[in-house]
Amino acid sequence: MKRRHFFRNSSLAALGSLFLSQANGQGENSKLLFPGSKGKAKNIIVMVSDGMSTGTLNMADMLLQRKMGKGSNWLNLYRENKVSRGLMDMASANSLITDSAAASSSWGGGKRVNNGSLNIGPNGEVNMPIWQKFKAAGKMAGCVTTVPITHATPSGFCVNSKSRNAQPEIAVNYMSLKFDVMMGGGHEFFSKDTREDKRDLYAEYRANGFQVANNRSEMMALNNEKPILGVFYKDGLPYSVDRENSKEVADQIPSLAEMTMVAINKMKNAKNGFVLQVEGGKIDWAAHANCAAGLIYDQIAFDEAVKTAIDFAEADGNTLVIITTDHGNANPGLVAGSNVNANFDSLHTYKHSNEWILRGFTPESTLAQIKERVNFASNINLTDEEAKTLQNYYLKLTKGEDGIYNYANLPFRTLAEIQKSRTSVSWISMDHSSDYVELAMFGPGSDKMKPFMKNTELHYFMLEAAEVEG
Repeated sequence: MKRRHFFRNSSLAALGSLFLSQANGQGENSKLLFPGSKGKAKNIIVMVSDGMSTGTLNMADMLLQRKMGKGSNWLNLYRENKVSRGLMDMASANSLITDSAAASSSWGGGKRVNNGSLNIGPNGEVNMPIWQKFKAAGKMAGCVTTVPITHATPSGFCVNSKSRNAQPEIAVNYMSLKFDVMMGGGHEFFSKDTREDKRDLYAEYRANGFQVANNRSEMMALNNEKPILGVFYKDGLPYSVDRENSKEVADQIPSLAEMTMVAINKMKNAKNGFVLQVEGGKIDWAAHANCAAGLIYDQIAFDEAVKTAIDFAEADGNTLVIITTDHGNANPGLVAGSNVNANFDSLHTYKHSNEWILRGFTPESTLAQIKERVNFASNINLTDEEAKTLQNYYLKLTKGEDGIYNYANLPFRTLAEIQKSRTSVSWISMDHSSDYVELAMFGPGSDKMKPFMKNTELHYFMLEAAEVEG
């Protein structure tokens, strides 16, 4: 497929630029509203709110406005007209509804691949991942995420694999590719105690010149001289609502914004610049679980990372920030009702996610214990009938919901339905959707963004913005 040139000899790009300049008041006689949007991007930060439906973005903004008196950093960029904004078609090679592996690969390799694949085409084609291209051009490269660092979204920018499930092998590949910062969860894929081959990847990474951090304090003590591997939890990191309401967890597990700052500080002085992917991966997991508190508070945590990136880019002047999502998931939103305001505001006082609630029950849990735990986490007073419905799952009278993000077979859907009457948050499913997704850009090259893009086009856009040959 012939490489598309967005910044040169492209009538479509010129038309998109004209549309945006008119929409943003940037015509011939208008003042540029976001200085620094033109020129070469020395650095690129790609922010991915994994599985974020439009309703997720909206509800996080509304909760912040009603709780804190200010909107989200992401939507404030829209309100202040600081970014170019558009939509992106995220279909995979074999489906209108993508998974995260195919979505990230479309950006990473510049080609659409089948769901489940990482930069391997439908006929076995091997597409070189974009972070490898930037490394070859002399830039530093890294990823931070709230799910395993070997998960689909970071992997799509970094490696080739026939299956996204080959996470033990991906953990090894990162070491040989010598990425500069890799931080998230996924301890099970690095520890000799949980790897089938019993390899101690932590020791191997250290032997290959990496510094390794396994908790927040170790991360904060890292230096900027050596590459970084940070693995802070066995699987995905705890939900933000759980982290923020447990001092022990907050002391052990860094926030996404903190990981983002450490990554930027590590790479910001690189002679040839850097590229960084930042993923709010647990947003997708919360949508799969229909967990309103997990979803919204992880979106807010992602939003804090957006602020970290934008603050750096504004001060630096040479950094392109791309903010997007890879697909919708469960399409949550508020439903009409006379008590919708008060119901939604009840989320202000939630202390824990539905996963935290449901993992605390056993077949021996009494109705009183079930009521007490649900009330502690969400201020909901269950009826006897609702408590009995939850209890039945643990008594094996009813089968819970299966799914890739529900290994423990927990009754997520049932609890979400119970909460719906108290929060007014509704869901259309527990899986991905085919939505065109939000796309926003700030910094050098953002003035060339088209109002509507195909996912694979973003690969070439980033190369062009940084003036790196693909």
